Amino acid sequence: WVFLWQKGYQETDSVVSSVTTKVKGVTLTNTSTLGARIWDVADYVIPPQGENTVFVMTNVILTLNQSQGRCPELPDDKTECQVKNNSCFPGYVSTHSNGIQTGECVSYNSSIKTCEVLAWCPVEDDSHIPKPAFLQAAENFTLLVKNNIWYRKFNFSKRNILPTINSTYLKDCIYDAHTDPFCPIFRLGQIVEAAGQDFQEMAVEGGVMALQINWDCNLDRAASHCVPKYSFRRLDNKDTAHTVSPGYNFRFAKYYKNSDGTESRTLVKAFGIRFHIVVFGKAGKFDVIPTMINIGSGLALFGVATVLCDIVVLYCMKKRYYYREKKYKYVEDYEL
Repeated sequence: WVFLWQKGYQETDSVVSSVTTKVKGVTLTNTSTLGARIWDVADYVIPPQGENTVFVMTNVILTLNQSQGRCPELPDDKTECQVKNNSCFPGYVSTHSNGIQTGECVSYNSSIKTCEVLAWCPVEDDSHIPKPAFLQAAENFTLLVKNNIWYRKFNFSKRNILPTINSTYLKDCIYDAHTDPFCPIFRLGQIVEAAGQDFQEMAVEGGVMALQINWDCNLDRAASHCVPKYSFRRLDNKDTAHTVSPGYNFRFAKYYKNSDGTESRTLVKAFGIRFHIVVFGKAGKFDVIPTMINIGSGLALFGVATVLCDIVVLYCMKKRYYYREKKYKYVEDYEL
């Protein structure tokens, strides 16, 4: 079994890999805040290039025209205050603060007062996440994955854009496990669905996906048989019983100067799906040394098996005395 099924006659090597990605897709949104706006790759892929990863923004909370100054903090149990019983402390800052308290209690709206802070104003309010996701059309964006692999021991290299794929085919193909299993272009919605998830649901708060490429190659066969196998799975935990801090998001800002020379920014809280390209595999090729080692080990096992059988029969079975009489022949030594 070890020699044939596990290919004990082969020397093996692990894969060395490099990955580059390219996302394509354009969509249009129309909101009361931004109006009609086109979103292309430069807007929703952040950063433009990652190490074996690509992040696609699917939802967003924008805080426009922030500038440094004084403004009321968001209301919660620790920031709400009363003028007569002021609970604001100058210089106080907590983990969840948007700024540093000035010690003043000011109006947040007509009915609520909160502590004033030195911050980028107005402060961000992320209590309501847009539903459905801001960039619903992201499920139709495409991801091109270019993967080069190398097996050092055998000096064998290959890439996932196979020699049979030409530029005409590459322009139009979309990966399909049945009809186009070697197309390196994937529709984002299809990746998520293949992992048993709902793209529109995942797009609201974000998540982490794995696109796995398996290169298991038998190099005793022709190189054309060494081809990639793709699979997909969700990496972040989606458990309805544990809903604290779900999904994947981060913040960044776009800065600019106003006509009067003051600095302003647009704060972006981006929700999206992070795609990890995970490459693994093993190659094997016939070699004399592992062949002889496994043959020798197999022969040695036959000898061990004989000893074990003798121990069982001679000491454990009910008819051990009968077996001992048949196995051994006793002779008497007569003195001459």
